[in-house]
Amino acid sequence: MKLTTITQVSVDGVMQGNGPSEEDRKAGFERDGWAMAHFDDEAMTFVNQLCQRADAFLFGRWTYDVFAGFWGVMDLGSGPIADAFNTKPKYVASNTLTEPGWADTKVLSGDVAAAIAELRARPGGELQVHGSGKLVRWLLENGLVDEMDLLIVPVVVGQGTRLFPDAGPDIALDLVESRAFPKGITLQVYRPAGRPQYATA
Repeated sequence: MKLTTITQVSVDGVMQGNGPSEEDRKAGFERDGWAMAHFDDEAMTFVNQLCQRADAFLFGRWTYDVFAGFWGVMDLGSGPIADAFNTKPKYVASNTLTEPGWADTKVLSGDVAAAIAELRARPGGELQVHGSGKLVRWLLENGLVDEMDLLIVPVVVGQGTRLFPDAGPDIALDLVESRAFPKGITLQVYRPAGRPQYATA
């Protein structure tokens, strides 16, 4: 399966609190909800289709708990995103979760890299990672990402957790698709392409 990460980020790279988040507000982050006003019908149709094309989903523990508490309690027929999350296999990378409450979930613990490599080796399909910033950074560091879908929202949040850390691996990216939506969100689809080439004097 192709492993694809899907991330909503601000122009300054923030991914924290893209929607209203009680958890973030309790932690002192008051700029949550910065993405929602920019999702027009065309952008939402794209996200619906994106989720429906997945064969399975992979989450970090924090995102898994948030999604399970929101999407996981919806009835079948609630909408394309909820139906995709509730009817397809889910994997969560965690060394602490032992009894996942969301149906059709398997916990990946121990040698997570080997478990994910095994999933990627399966024929066809797409394994999608939504949100899960810490996991995405780890996947990139370990060369386990096949494609990155960035939904860039036209706002500078000015604070919050960013997708990429101040110090991390350097990665060259091939742009394979670019698209703009009516309210200013842009989609950039990249494939990792080894290390960047640096100009010399």
